[in-house]
Amino acid sequence: MNKKIHSIYRAIGLPRLIILTFFIIVLFAAGFYNMDILSLLSNVLRRWGMYGILVLAMVPSIQCGIGPNFGVSLGIVCGLFGSLMAIELNIANLSIFQGNETLGAFAAILFAILLSSGIAWIVGVGYGILLNRVKGSEMTVSTYVGFSVIAFMNILWVTLPFKNGDIKWPIGGEGARNTISLENSFSEVLNKAGAFTIGNPETGLYVPTGLLLFFFLLCFLVFLFMRSKTGIAMSAAGANPNFAKASGINVNKTRIIGTALSTSLGAIGIITYAQAFGFLQMYNAPLMMGFSCVAAILIGGASTMRAKILNVIIGTFLFQGILVIALPVANKVLIGTDLSDIMRMIISNGIILYALTKAIGGATNEE
Repeated sequence: MNKKIHSIYRAIGLPRLIILTFFIIVLFAAGFYNMDILSLLSNVLRRWGMYGILVLAMVPSIQCGIGPNFGVSLGIVCGLFGSLMAIELNIANLSIFQGNETLGAFAAILFAILLSSGIAWIVGVGYGILLNRVKGSEMTVSTYVGFSVIAFMNILWVTLPFKNGDIKWPIGGEGARNTISLENSFSEVLNKAGAFTIGNPETGLYVPTGLLLFFFLLCFLVFLFMRSKTGIAMSAAGANPNFAKASGINVNKTRIIGTALSTSLGAIGIITYAQAFGFLQMYNAPLMMGFSCVAAILIGGASTMRAKILNVIIGTFLFQGILVIALPVANKVLIGTDLSDIMRMIISNGIILYALTKAIGGATNEE
């Protein structure tokens, strides 16, 4: 019996056990303070789907051997560009979609996904070539690349000659606004697809079916890819490059494929996030997203050398669940103070700090 408990403990890992316990504690605390738990859980489900694909982007990068992709910002800016093009070209409101706003919204998000993921794949190939030249320092270089591309794109966002009124500054200027509404394009199109409420329509548990199904679909597709011949070769190259090379696997090529796939998933992920949020957040808004994604997947049980789809699903749920529930609980506990936001920062940044120490140290939870 003790051996069985010990094996379960080792499988879960102390950090995840602590985080899961903390999640349960704050959930009970929310009930103790008579908070609307179903509303909080609805928000957890929404954010689970919002962030899930961005976290999923970590799987191919870790498996191919470059480690957690702190440079996922490359894919994010490609996703933002694809979304801007969908708005600029007014895809959702083309004449062929008149009278069917939902179809237009789906066409717009599909256009954004296809355009941005294609661009992101090309960018990811170049990014992979760069990382092949700095083997051993991928995480450091990818962090600098992520920060640099955000700074570079800030210049482009403010200078590109957008014409659509939803994008450009309202008073005499070109360039994109800080926050761009998706109301006239593809706002919440996935959230509302097949959505339903468990219990009272006003206060029940709202399930964004389309958003979650899209997240799970991409998880399944990545799972199938990782089981394919290319995916297995990629994982082998990431686990033991020398053995893979001796077996005839082109290690550099598999690393480029993994990096490109991670970058494309980052582009799709930010589009999914933006439609659920209802806005595009431009300029420095995506700067730290890579850190949160790395934190989530490591909390889910991944290491810097191995990652599974299950790590993505569990890690994203725990990470977002704690952030969603802990903040309103802190507001109740610390009435009349501004410490609730500080508590949110401590919780989120504490999780990220744990993730970064794991990444830098190269350790696993099982070691």
